[in-house]
Amino acid sequence: MRAASLALALAALTAPAAPAAAQRTDSVRPEQAPVSLVREVFAYEGGGRDPFMSLLKSGDVRPLISDLKLTTVVYDGRFAARSVAVLRDITNRRIYRVKTGDIIGRLKVTQIRPREVVFTVQEFGFERQETLSLTKQEETP
Repeated sequence: MRAASLALALAALTAPAAPAAAQRTDSVRPEQAPVSLVREVFAYEGGGRDPFMSLLKSGDVRPLISDLKLTTVVYDGRFAARSVAVLRDITNRRIYRVKTGDIIGRLKVTQIRPREVVFTVQEFGFERQETLSLTKQEETP
């Protein structure tokens, strides 16, 4: 007796579902279930350039090493980290005062010596070293 009533209850539950499914085919309606989006977030710190940033971004391209002129070096022989170099951009007359570790565009100041500054240039995932030296002034008698 109990099995028969259970079978009738199941039949009653499944019977109304069939016409509802038939009605859905006539008019397609999205379900009202909540949708949650999960996104991954990446941070590129110190591991090379960010692959999603443009290679031609104007802030990264300028100044070029050929645009800079070394005008002054204030060298501290006891504490080299306190040394300062003054650079001038010959294209727009901008002046940069840099210490070891400072970054200007794609140029990183690696070392400051008594008459020159050594840069690490980062281009397209590769690094190379360039040196800017003070121009020699003629001595006046």
